[in-house]
Amino acid sequence: MDTVSLILVILAALDWGLVGFLRFDAIAWFFGGQTAELSRVVYAVFGLAGLWCAPLLFRHKRRGKR
Repeated sequence: MDTVSLILVILAALDWGLVGFLRFDAIAWFFGGQTAELSRVVYAVFGLAGLWCAPLLFRHKRRGKR
């Protein structure tokens, strides 16, 4: 689940990069506009993936132990 969430967060970041640099929202374009139901679902999934990934910042891996 961590890997899937991280991939979704990266996709969301790429979409925001497009918005910032080119004023182009790929999710809105692909799914029928920002207010389209499918776009809203995709934005919500991206948001949930971001929440899922937040604890990854605080995980500490110990060398040699899992």
